[in-house]
Amino acid sequence: MIVYGKQVFFYILEHHKDLIKELYLAKECDKESFKKIVNSGFKIKKLDFKTAQAYARGGNHQGFLLDIKEYEFKELNSLKKGDFITILCGISDIGNIGSITRTAYALGVDGIVFIGERLNMEGVIRASSGAALDLDIVINNDILSVINELKQVGFTIFASASGGKEIHRFKVEQGKKALVLGSEGSGLSTKIIKKCDECVGIEMKHHFDSLNVSVAFAILCDRMINV
Repeated sequence: MIVYGKQVFFYILEHHKDLIKELYLAKECDKESFKKIVNSGFKIKKLDFKTAQAYARGGNHQGFLLDIKEYEFKELNSLKKGDFITILCGISDIGNIGSITRTAYALGVDGIVFIGERLNMEGVIRASSGAALDLDIVINNDILSVINELKQVGFTIFASASGGKEIHRFKVEQGKKALVLGSEGSGLSTKIIKKCDECVGIEMKHHFDSLNVSVAFAILCDRMINV
């Protein structure tokens, strides 16, 4: 699995050396960066521009690329021991998923359930600046079953939707919680919202009707974790 970009390159080099299979450079780098790479003990493989572009599939690799082990998705049971998890339903933008993942890890979320058939983990790892490698991620294509299973082990399920109870005025109780987010375009279906225990949202000012889903997640997550 190829990941690229200077920030994620050095994050993996520092925190996940065990995942690295090959290390590539496609440009000259500064002395400090080169020293870090040399001290890591990995053999540096030089790539020409054309080959690096092919490896990165045209992405902005900045001259830094890694071939790492495939990401190992977790089972839903592994998240049931946690106190706060996030469920992403209908979110397809890799940038948003990566941003949510990075924020989730920073704020102490125990894991993410991605509702769908597959997930581009190369993109998520890159967009999360490597944070995805430190967070348990589950793939499941049946959100109603996921909600049922979590309820059975004591989770309170919160839907995020416009018109929900304003999060800054809503009293979030202690206990196991899961926050469900839908796509920016269509949000969550009425069926899913009704399946949840509560529906929360963020009051908008100046007649604006929504926030980017990753920004909304950060606000809701911080409010719900720091009760």
